[in-house]
Amino acid sequence: RPLEMSAKKPVPFLRQVVSVKKKVHRDPRFDDLSGEYKPEIFMKTYSFLDSIKKQEKEMVQKQLKKCRDVEQKEKLQQLLNRMTQQEQAQKKQQKLRERELFFKRQQRELAKQGKKPFFLKKSEKRKLELAEKYAELKRSGKLESFLNKKRKRNAIKDKRRLP
Repeated sequence: RPLEMSAKKPVPFLRQVVSVKKKVHRDPRFDDLSGEYKPEIFMKTYSFLDSIKKQEKEMVQKQLKKCRDVEQKEKLQQLLNRMTQQEQAQKKQQKLRERELFFKRQQRELAKQGKKPFFLKKSEKRKLELAEKYAELKRSGKLESFLNKKRKRNAIKDKRRLP
């Protein structure tokens, strides 16, 4: 059994302490050892995941058609909606990246010709994005319904603000 020590006796000044090595946790998002994050390279490297996600989505759709249980059907529907939203967000992100890349290339070309580079402000970028969205809606024929929804939303906001 362990040796009992008196509590009244002072602890020696130079006591021997066994040091325990502390485990260092690394977060790859912020660590230099993991390299710099470049979305283009990331998308190229993990492009195979898109096909897997597509297969999973099809599988969920098949399960949804076969399913009879209401709760299970609701869960599958939520999963399907989430998958669709993620897909749309990814496409939107990709479009944004391509647009920025296109603009950078234009600026490089102008710089090669000896002209001064011109960088858009955030507000200008937003305006261009909005114009592109409207053009897309007009092409698909959904512009009128979109504008109606926007009007209704704004009307509701205005009613809330009124006393």
